[in-house]
Amino acid sequence: MSSTGKNSHVAADKLIVYYDGACPKCIRDRKNYEKLVGSKSDSVCWFDITDQEDQLQKLGIDPQKALSELHVRDSSGRIVSELDAYILLLNEIPLLKPLAWLIGLPLIRPLLAKLYHWQVTQRLRKRGLL
Repeated sequence: MSSTGKNSHVAADKLIVYYDGACPKCIRDRKNYEKLVGSKSDSVCWFDITDQEDQLQKLGIDPQKALSELHVRDSSGRIVSELDAYILLLNEIPLLKPLAWLIGLPLIRPLLAKLYHWQVTQRLRKRGLL
């Protein structure tokens, strides 16, 4: 479910993705996800973290970490970040479940984590946030 307005309603029974709505790549990734998930898109709620530092802190999410790592809250209220967050999100898309499994493999996960952090660091530096 896409949120209408600025994080208007976040349903507790949905997967909630905390994303940087000021980041063009993050917006593209969200749109691509919504296309791939199709009719199941209402199982996910998107929360734009822009100017939401207080709300993030109330949730136990460090606002700076929210910029540098994807965070997702599952339906039980558990918040995960980085590759665990991507795995949860990818598992919502039947076509990408094998990719979620692949990301979790012990030999692949550390390499992807390094690549992920390198890309995020480059993106944040380009935006002047690091």
